[in-house]
Amino acid sequence: MQIEAQVLRILDEVLSLGGRSAAFDRNTHLLGAIPELDSMAVVSLLTALEEQLGLVVDDDDIDGATFATVGSLSDFVSAKLGA
Repeated sequence: MQIEAQVLRILDEVLSLGGRSAAFDRNTHLLGAIPELDSMAVVSLLTALEEQLGLVVDDDDIDGATFATVGSLSDFVSAKLGA
C-alpha cells in the first residue's frame, strides 16, 4: 500500500491536482478519465517516478494499460522496484 500512496502523491504533484488524488483508489481510471493526464503529462509522470523512486523505465516497458488505473500504475511501479 505504501507504493500506491507514493504513486498517488507523485500523480497529485505532477498533474497539479491540488489534493484530488486523496479520493482515488486502485480502481480510479487515469488515462482518458483525468483531463490533466495527457501525453506530455505521461512523460513528466514517468520522469518523476524515475527520479523520486529510483526506477528505470524503458520505452518498451510501458503501454496504455500501464496508465489505465491507479492500480495498474501502482502494480507497474511495484514490479519495477522488485526487478
